[in-house]
Amino acid sequence: TPVWQAALAGAVVGTLPDLDVFIDKGDAIRNMVLHRAETHAFFWQALVSPLIAYVLAVLTRSRADFPYWWLMVIVGLFTHSLLDAITVYGTQIALPFSNHPFGLGSLFIIDPSYTLPLVLGVLMTLLWRSRNRLRWNTAGLVISTLYAGWAIGAQAYVTDKVMASPAAVGLEPDQVLVTPTPFNTLLWRIVLVDEDSYQEGFYAIADGWTAPDRPIRFERFDRGSTIDAATADFEDANRIRAFSKGFYALQDDGRRIWITDLRMGQHPFYAFSFAFAQHQSEPLTPIAPIRRTRRMPMDEGLDWIGRRLRGEDLPPPRPPEAIP
Repeated sequence: TPVWQAALAGAVVGTLPDLDVFIDKGDAIRNMVLHRAETHAFFWQALVSPLIAYVLAVLTRSRADFPYWWLMVIVGLFTHSLLDAITVYGTQIALPFSNHPFGLGSLFIIDPSYTLPLVLGVLMTLLWRSRNRLRWNTAGLVISTLYAGWAIGAQAYVTDKVMASPAAVGLEPDQVLVTPTPFNTLLWRIVLVDEDSYQEGFYAIADGWTAPDRPIRFERFDRGSTIDAATADFEDANRIRAFSKGFYALQDDGRRIWITDLRMGQHPFYAFSFAFAQHQSEPLTPIAPIRRTRRMPMDEGLDWIGRRLRGEDLPPPRPPEAIP
């Protein structure tokens, strides 16, 4: 099989699991929590892999290579799901036996330091005219894998720092979230949750030598515990409560009740907030979920990340209305 055909087939197979984003699951909350579900589950991937491999073997007129195509499909699908499970989002790789959303949170969903070696390795393999050109692809894979290993180790290092801090005293490990800020693994975001509030802080790997005695600075925010009790039976909110593994907050804007997944974003810029109830009457009335996304200004955010990961003691960006 020509190298370009193998590369194209690999790109297609690597994309297949994420095509579920084009399937409407019913509403905004279901579209979120049911993404990375069946198409990312090892059982279903193994079941469908022979068919995908057969189609590729037919299209490339290489039916004799079917076992190799099958191996490629299995490896491509499984590694896609494993990589997704290293991010914080939540990947249901154990369906249909368990719908637990695995999310280690060691890598940001987009990280150039992981992706670029893979892309460059493939490009060099396609463009390099040499019998040994596959070594470029191997090198890219090795570098990206080592980077993922570094990310997991860095997360463990920061987690140890957090658990030893005064702010984490009395908290269980499942009340502590440590995950990287966008596009890097040098600056980490920390979320500590208890029944009534959550705390947010940041720790840079560089803090260990630029300011080893400086404590992690945390800010405390309300989680809406009274709203939590009043909406305990709301199915849509419970989906987010379960999917976020308890890292959520509720807010009443006077008209609607909102639930926010605290894992993706940083205060007050979150990717997933949903209105699920309103004050049309008492008690609260359920409504079809409405998604709200608030993004940090790109220039301001990247400047802060760049300076903070170098060890500068800077507070995170805040919109004017969020500054007391």
